[in-house]
Amino acid sequence: MLIPLTALLCLLALAAAPRAAPPAAPTAAPLAVRAAGLAAAPVAVPAAEPVWPLAGGSVVREFAPPAVRWAPGHRGVDVLGRPGLPVRSVAGGRVVFAGVLAGRGVVSVALDGPPAGHRVTYEPLAPAVAEGDRVRPGDVLGTLAAEGSHCAPRACLHWGLRVGPAYEDPLSLLASGPSVLLPVTGVPVPTRPGPGDRPGR
Repeated sequence: MLIPLTALLCLLALAAAPRAAPPAAPTAAPLAVRAAGLAAAPVAVPAAEPVWPLAGGSVVREFAPPAVRWAPGHRGVDVLGRPGLPVRSVAGGRVVFAGVLAGRGVVSVALDGPPAGHRVTYEPLAPAVAEGDRVRPGDVLGTLAAEGSHCAPRACLHWGLRVGPAYEDPLSLLASGPSVLLPVTGVPVPTRPGPGDRPGR
């Protein structure tokens, strides 16, 4: 009976011994550290997209540069609107002029590069910004004015783009924009070729 009693005592001793605790769950501290590490990593922020400068406005006169710099021409586009509409910055940059020029309110913004040397001008408007102000796409530069309009007696925004010493089409700043109103008088109507017509004849 000695051997069975010894075995019984061993079993009782094993049953009474404390069990090892299960592995502890991860605490919030490592998660916070990992989150902080992710937040500290550099994240690429996409540049803001250009915006249309006058809500609901359509182009009524297109860019028509002169053959030579000193000749007459139309160095911008005219966007039809109504007095009091907010005029918004097409792109981000710094205001380099805000005031009255030749009897009309003008705001000029040097755009952030690259490329450098782009300057956008808006007129006529009552400026709501000052020289040196930073603006983002969509920020209000002022309100459209009737005085000095290129479309008198209607009010329209003359919107110009200068790249260095040369004027460029400001519509090139936009990937797409509202429809452009073009004259159709005198434009021939396309006709379908007849059975005997061949291309190049």
